[in-house]
Amino acid sequence: MKPIIVGTDFSEGAYVALRYAVDVANHLQSDIILMWVRREKKLIDSDQMEVMTHLAEDKLRSLCEEFKPLMKYGEIRWFIATGKVAVAISTTAIRELAPMIVIGTNGASGFEKYWMGSQAVRIVQDSPCPVLTVRQGYEFREQLNTIVVPIRVNANSRQKVPPAASMAKIFGAEVKILGLLDLKEEESALRTYVQQSIDYLDREGIKYSFEIRKYSNYCDTLLQYADECKADMLVINTEQDRFLSQLFLGTNAQQIVHRSQIPVLCIHPTDYINVAAKV
Repeated sequence: MKPIIVGTDFSEGAYVALRYAVDVANHLQSDIILMWVRREKKLIDSDQMEVMTHLAEDKLRSLCEEFKPLMKYGEIRWFIATGKVAVAISTTAIRELAPMIVIGTNGASGFEKYWMGSQAVRIVQDSPCPVLTVRQGYEFREQLNTIVVPIRVNANSRQKVPPAASMAKIFGAEVKILGLLDLKEEESALRTYVQQSIDYLDREGIKYSFEIRKYSNYCDTLLQYADECKADMLVINTEQDRFLSQLFLGTNAQQIVHRSQIPVLCIHPTDYINVAAKV
Protein backbone atom coordinates (compact mmCIF):
# COMPACT_ATOMS: atom_id res chain seq x y z
CA MET A 1 0.00 0.00 0.00
CA LYS A 2 1.21 3.51 -0.77
CA PRO A 3 1.44 5.27 2.60
CA ILE A 4 0.19 8.66 3.69
CA ILE A 5 3.06 10.75 5.10
CA VAL A 6 2.29 12.51 8.38
CA GLY A 7 4.79 15.08 9.65
CA THR A 8 4.88 15.67 13.38
CA ASP A 9 6.51 17.96 15.92
CA PHE A 10 4.59 16.30 18.78
CA SER A 11 2.44 19.37 19.29
CA GLU A 12 -1.31 19.43 19.83
CA GLY A 13 -1.84 20.48 16.21
CA ALA A 14 0.29 17.60 14.93
CA TYR A 15 -1.67 15.18 17.12
CA VAL A 16 -4.98 16.33 15.63
CA ALA A 17 -3.48 16.03 12.14
CA LEU A 18 -2.45 12.43 12.86
CA ARG A 19 -5.96 11.57 14.04
CA TYR A 20 -7.36 13.02 10.84
CA ALA A 21 -4.78 11.16 8.76
CA VAL A 22 -5.82 7.85 10.32
CA ASP A 23 -9.38 8.44 9.17
CA VAL A 24 -8.22 9.27 5.64
CA ALA A 25 -5.94 6.21 5.61
CA ASN A 26 -8.86 4.00 6.62
CA HIS A 27 -10.92 5.30 3.71
CA LEU A 28 -7.99 4.90 1.30
CA GLN A 29 -6.99 1.56 2.84
CA SER A 30 -3.48 2.98 3.14
CA ASP A 31 -0.56 2.76 5.53
CA ILE A 32 0.79 5.76 7.45
CA ILE A 33 4.41 6.82 7.87
CA LEU A 34 4.71 9.11 10.88
CA MET A 35 7.90 11.11 10.53
CA TRP A 36 9.95 13.58 12.50
CA VAL A 37 12.81 15.52 10.94
CA ARG A 38 16.04 15.92 12.86
CA ARG A 39 17.48 19.28 11.97
CA GLU A 40 21.16 19.77 12.59
CA LYS A 41 21.61 22.87 14.72
CA LYS A 42 24.94 24.61 15.21
CA LEU A 43 24.05 25.71 18.75
CA ILE A 44 23.27 22.16 19.91
CA ASP A 45 26.16 19.77 20.54
CA SER A 46 26.09 16.15 19.43
CA ASP A 47 25.18 14.84 22.90
CA GLN A 48 22.16 17.12 23.14
CA MET A 49 21.12 16.14 19.63
CA GLU A 50 21.30 12.45 20.53
CA VAL A 51 19.13 13.05 23.59
CA MET A 52 16.61 14.90 21.46
CA THR A 53 16.61 12.09 18.89
CA HIS A 54 16.03 9.43 21.55
CA LEU A 55 13.14 11.46 22.93
CA ALA A 56 11.69 11.69 19.43
CA GLU A 57 12.02 7.93 18.96
CA ASP A 58 10.14 7.32 22.22
CA LYS A 59 7.39 9.74 21.24
CA LEU A 60 7.05 8.26 17.74
CA ARG A 61 6.92 4.72 19.11
CA SER A 62 4.29 5.75 21.66
CA LEU A 63 2.11 7.47 19.05
CA CYS A 64 2.26 4.45 16.75
CA GLU A 65 1.19 2.18 19.59
CA GLU A 66 -1.66 4.54 20.48
CA PHE A 67 -3.01 4.82 16.95
CA LYS A 68 -2.33 1.27 15.76
CA PRO A 69 -5.72 -0.05 17.02
CA LEU A 70 -7.51 2.66 14.97
CA MET A 71 -5.96 1.52 11.67
CA LYS A 72 -8.60 -0.65 9.96
CA TYR A 73 -6.60 -1.84 6.94
CA GLY A 74 -3.01 -0.66 6.86
CA GLU A 75 -0.25 -0.23 9.40
CA ILE A 76 1.33 2.80 11.02
CA ARG A 77 5.11 3.03 11.30
CA TRP A 78 7.57 5.77 12.20
CA PHE A 79 10.62 7.24 10.54
CA ILE A 80 13.23 9.85 11.44
CA ALA A 81 14.88 11.85 8.68
CA THR A 82 17.70 14.40 8.89
CA GLY A 83 17.89 17.76 7.14
CA LYS A 84 15.48 20.50 6.17
CA VAL A 85 11.92 19.65 7.11
CA ALA A 86 10.19 20.38 3.80
CA VAL A 87 12.90 18.69 1.74
CA ALA A 88 12.95 15.59 3.95
CA ILE A 89 9.18 15.18 3.85
CA SER A 90 9.03 15.73 0.09
CA THR A 91 11.86 13.24 -0.50
CA THR A 92 10.05 10.63 1.57
CA ALA A 93 6.79 11.27 -0.29
CA ILE A 94 8.54 10.81 -3.65
CA ARG A 95 10.29 7.62 -2.54
CA GLU A 96 7.08 6.12 -1.15
CA LEU A 97 4.83 7.42 -3.98
CA ALA A 98 2.63 8.83 -1.24
CA PRO A 99 -0.90 9.86 -2.26
CA MET A 100 -0.94 12.63 0.36
CA ILE A 101 0.99 14.45 3.07
CA VAL A 102 -0.83 15.51 6.25
CA ILE A 103 0.54 18.17 8.62
CA GLY A 104 -0.72 20.27 11.49
CA THR A 105 -0.50 24.05 11.33
CA ASN A 106 0.05 26.59 14.10
CA GLY A 107 1.42 23.83 16.28
CA ALA A 108 3.80 24.78 19.06
CA SER A 109 5.47 22.80 21.80
CA GLY A 110 8.52 22.90 23.99
CA PHE A 111 9.99 20.09 21.89
CA GLU A 112 9.85 21.86 18.51
CA LYS A 113 7.94 24.46 16.55
CA TYR A 114 8.28 22.95 13.13
CA TRP A 115 5.01 23.72 11.46
CA MET A 116 4.47 27.36 12.35
CA GLY A 117 4.73 30.25 9.92
CA SER A 118 6.72 29.70 6.77
CA GLN A 119 7.58 26.08 7.59
CA ALA A 120 4.08 24.84 6.78
CA VAL A 121 4.14 26.92 3.60
CA ARG A 122 7.45 25.37 2.55
CA ILE A 123 6.06 21.87 3.03
CA VAL A 124 3.03 22.74 0.89
CA GLN A 125 5.28 24.32 -1.74
CA ASP A 126 7.81 21.53 -2.00
CA SER A 127 5.40 18.61 -1.83
CA PRO A 128 5.13 16.37 -4.91
CA CYS A 129 1.58 15.41 -3.93
CA PRO A 130 -1.50 16.99 -2.30
CA VAL A 131 -0.98 18.30 1.23
CA LEU A 132 -3.76 18.28 3.81
CA THR A 133 -3.25 20.90 6.51
CA VAL A 134 -5.15 20.61 9.79
CA ARG A 135 -5.19 23.56 12.14
CA GLN A 136 -4.50 23.20 15.84
CA GLY A 137 -7.77 23.27 17.74
CA TYR A 138 -9.77 21.63 14.95
CA GLU A 139 -12.44 19.38 16.40
CA PHE A 140 -12.00 16.08 14.59
CA ARG A 141 -15.13 14.59 13.01
CA GLU A 142 -15.05 11.25 11.23
CA GLN A 143 -17.82 12.24 8.83
CA LEU A 144 -16.75 14.50 5.97
CA ASN A 145 -19.96 15.85 4.45
CA THR A 146 -19.14 19.04 2.57
CA ILE A 147 -16.13 20.02 0.44
CA VAL A 148 -15.81 23.59 -0.88
CA VAL A 149 -13.94 24.24 -4.13
CA PRO A 150 -13.36 27.87 -5.18
CA ILE A 151 -13.25 28.56 -8.93
CA ARG A 152 -11.88 31.73 -10.51
CA VAL A 153 -10.98 32.78 -14.05
CA ASN A 154 -7.60 31.13 -13.95
CA ALA A 155 -6.16 28.49 -16.26
CA ASN A 156 -5.37 26.16 -13.34
CA SER A 157 -8.43 26.82 -11.20
CA ARG A 158 -10.42 23.84 -12.46
CA GLN A 159 -7.56 21.40 -11.89
CA LYS A 160 -8.51 21.07 -8.25
CA VAL A 161 -11.94 19.65 -9.15
CA PRO A 162 -10.81 16.03 -9.87
CA PRO A 163 -8.95 15.68 -6.53
CA ALA A 164 -11.97 17.16 -4.75
CA ALA A 165 -14.20 14.67 -6.58
CA SER A 166 -11.92 11.83 -5.48
CA MET A 167 -12.21 12.89 -1.86
CA ALA A 168 -15.98 13.26 -2.24
CA LYS A 169 -16.23 9.70 -3.59
CA ILE A 170 -14.10 8.32 -0.80
CA PHE A 171 -16.14 9.98 1.95
CA GLY A 172 -19.55 10.22 0.26
CA ALA A 173 -19.42 14.00 0.51
CA GLU A 174 -21.06 16.82 -1.42
CA VAL A 175 -18.92 19.27 -3.39
CA LYS A 176 -19.88 22.93 -3.30
CA ILE A 177 -18.45 24.94 -6.19
CA LEU A 178 -17.97 28.61 -5.33
CA GLY A 179 -17.44 30.80 -8.37
CA LEU A 180 -15.55 33.91 -7.29
CA LEU A 181 -15.96 36.95 -9.52
CA ASP A 182 -13.46 39.77 -9.42
CA LEU A 183 -14.24 41.78 -12.58
CA LYS A 184 -17.68 42.10 -14.15
CA GLU A 185 -16.23 41.54 -17.63
CA GLU A 186 -15.04 38.09 -16.51
CA GLU A 187 -18.50 36.87 -15.52
CA SER A 188 -19.15 34.96 -18.74
CA ALA A 189 -15.81 33.16 -18.56
CA LEU A 190 -16.34 32.37 -14.88
CA ARG A 191 -19.77 30.86 -15.54
CA THR A 192 -18.19 28.69 -18.24
CA TYR A 193 -15.52 27.48 -15.79
CA VAL A 194 -18.15 26.75 -13.15
CA GLN A 195 -20.29 24.87 -15.66
CA GLN A 196 -17.32 22.78 -16.78
CA SER A 197 -16.62 21.95 -13.13
CA ILE A 198 -20.14 20.82 -12.36
CA ASP A 199 -20.29 18.88 -15.65
CA TYR A 200 -17.27 16.91 -14.42
CA LEU A 201 -18.88 16.27 -11.03
CA ASP A 202 -22.09 15.22 -12.73
CA ARG A 203 -20.23 12.69 -14.90
CA GLU A 204 -18.50 11.31 -11.82
CA GLY A 205 -21.79 10.94 -9.98
CA ILE A 206 -20.83 13.43 -7.26
CA LYS A 207 -23.51 15.35 -5.40
CA TYR A 208 -22.90 19.06 -5.87
CA SER A 209 -24.25 22.58 -5.66
CA PHE A 210 -22.81 25.87 -6.87
CA GLU A 211 -22.95 29.59 -6.26
CA ILE A 212 -21.27 32.66 -7.75
CA ARG A 213 -20.22 35.54 -5.55
CA LYS A 214 -18.43 38.80 -6.30
CA TYR A 215 -15.52 39.48 -4.00
CA SER A 216 -13.25 42.28 -2.96
CA ASN A 217 -11.18 40.09 -0.64
CA TYR A 218 -10.72 36.55 -1.94
CA CYS A 219 -9.80 34.92 1.37
CA ASP A 220 -12.51 36.62 3.42
CA THR A 221 -15.20 35.69 0.91
CA LEU A 222 -14.09 32.06 0.64
CA LEU A 223 -13.73 31.52 4.38
CA GLN A 224 -17.06 33.20 5.07
CA TYR A 225 -18.78 30.94 2.52
CA ALA A 226 -17.16 27.84 4.03
CA ASP A 227 -18.40 28.91 7.46
CA GLU A 228 -21.92 29.59 6.20
CA CYS A 229 -22.30 26.14 4.64
CA LYS A 230 -20.57 24.41 7.57
CA ALA A 231 -17.95 22.94 5.24
CA ASP A 232 -15.63 20.17 6.42
CA MET A 233 -12.81 20.78 3.93
CA LEU A 234 -11.47 23.37 1.48
CA VAL A 235 -9.61 22.39 -1.70
CA ILE A 236 -7.31 25.08 -3.09
CA ASN A 237 -4.54 25.54 -5.66
CA THR A 238 -1.13 26.65 -4.47
CA GLU A 239 0.88 27.18 -7.66
CA GLN A 240 1.32 30.90 -7.02
CA ASP A 241 2.98 30.25 -3.67
CA ARG A 242 5.24 27.48 -4.88
CA PHE A 243 7.51 29.89 -6.70
CA LEU A 244 6.86 33.27 -5.13
CA SER A 245 6.41 32.80 -1.40
CA GLN A 246 10.03 33.64 -0.64
CA LEU A 247 9.51 36.98 -2.37
CA PHE A 248 5.93 37.83 -1.41
CA LEU A 249 4.23 37.16 1.91
CA GLY A 250 0.49 36.96 2.50
CA THR A 251 -0.58 35.31 -0.78
CA ASN A 252 -4.04 33.78 -0.90
CA ALA A 253 -3.05 30.16 -0.36
CA GLN A 254 -0.85 31.04 2.61
CA GLN A 255 -3.62 33.07 4.22
CA ILE A 256 -6.17 30.32 3.74
CA VAL A 257 -3.88 27.63 5.18
CA HIS A 258 -3.16 29.72 8.26
CA ARG A 259 -6.65 31.17 8.76
CA SER A 260 -8.95 28.29 7.88
CA GLN A 261 -10.65 26.65 10.84
CA ILE A 262 -11.23 23.48 8.80
CA PRO A 263 -8.76 21.20 6.97
CA VAL A 264 -7.37 22.50 3.68
CA LEU A 265 -6.33 20.18 0.84
CA CYS A 266 -3.61 22.00 -1.12
CA ILE A 267 -3.19 20.97 -4.76
CA HIS A 268 -0.40 21.79 -7.23
CA PRO A 269 -1.31 21.60 -10.93
CA THR A 270 1.74 19.35 -11.33
CA ASP A 271 0.79 16.89 -8.59
CA TYR A 272 1.54 13.47 -10.03
CA ILE A 273 -0.27 11.37 -7.44
CA ASN A 274 -4.07 11.18 -7.29
CA VAL A 275 -5.52 11.36 -3.80
CA ALA A 276 -7.62 8.32 -4.63
CA ALA A 277 -4.60 6.07 -5.33
CA LYS A 278 -4.60 3.03 -3.06
CA VAL A 279 -1.95 0.63 -4.33
